[in-house]
Amino acid sequence: MEDRDLIDRITKLVAEEQKLQQTDGHDPAELRKLEVTLDQLWDLLRQRRSKEEFDKDPSVTQERDPSTVEGYLQ
Repeated sequence: MEDRDLIDRITKLVAEEQKLQQTDGHDPAELRKLEVTLDQLWDLLRQRRSKEEFDKDPSVTQERDPSTVEGYLQ
């Protein structure tokens, strides 16, 4: 997946997240799932950009599991 593809997917999911948040009686589990997926995609994009910055192959990056991504300190 290329950076542009990731950004497009993130943009689509952010719009979906906002729409869901504005819906009365939205399913909190569905919203949480969207948030975790977004966190994973942002992490993957950061990994790719880091590889590119140091002249490494960004295609070797892999999406990390939810427990890893959600365990990062802010």
